[in-house]
Amino acid sequence: MKFRVISSIAIAAVTTLMFGSCASDADSSGLEYMPDMYRSAAIEPYVDYGEIRGRENKEVKLKRSALVPPSGTIPYYGTDSATVALMMPYARKAHTSMKSTHGMYDADLTSVNEYELAAADKNPLELNADNLDEMFAEGKKLFNSNCAHCHGEKGDGNGPMVLSGAYNGVPDYANVANLGDGQLFYSIYYGKGMMGAHGPTLNKKEIWTLVHYIRKFQDADYGKAEAAPADEVEVEEAL
Repeated sequence: MKFRVISSIAIAAVTTLMFGSCASDADSSGLEYMPDMYRSAAIEPYVDYGEIRGRENKEVKLKRSALVPPSGTIPYYGTDSATVALMMPYARKAHTSMKSTHGMYDADLTSVNEYELAAADKNPLELNADNLDEMFAEGKKLFNSNCAHCHGEKGDGNGPMVLSGAYNGVPDYANVANLGDGQLFYSIYYGKGMMGAHGPTLNKKEIWTLVHYIRKFQDADYGKAEAAPADEVEVEEAL
């Protein structure tokens, strides 16, 4: 008898608790009985801090919590000096004209034509027999996901966006073989013409990898010399 009474009380309590957690607001998740299990004490991006633990602060209700990192800071890339040096902030600045053409209102701009100066910049990612296949495979992956929709899978400027009529004037990479590595990097990083900046979405290593992959469109033999064993290269030079 006592067991039945206790069971009935327990069922009634659980039912009351369940229905009590419901709310008429369709956007409400209901009551939080253990808020520490739901909400982190640390600041997190994309979290609505205007409503915490049942308290609503309308002044910060629509305030963005994901902020831009301080200028000049970089993510932690380990202790390899070459990798850290590669990932340091890009030394070349966007031109002042890009403030209006590419929306770089907060960027550190310059009136100097850094694009022309970038022609002397060499790709810091060296190709060799050990990394060649991996480099081009990664470059193809990056190109197909970020560039092919306009530039085409063959780099001929006939991507789906161009063929649809949405864009025009996308160059065939075979016709811009005279551009230096640094100019290709600069264009991808900051954008050029109708192409937007990819610096916010791709890191420097990824962009330099793309530069290597683009060279394949311009020269079918690009990278073959680096892939050949040293003794074969010596024989070819002797001939």
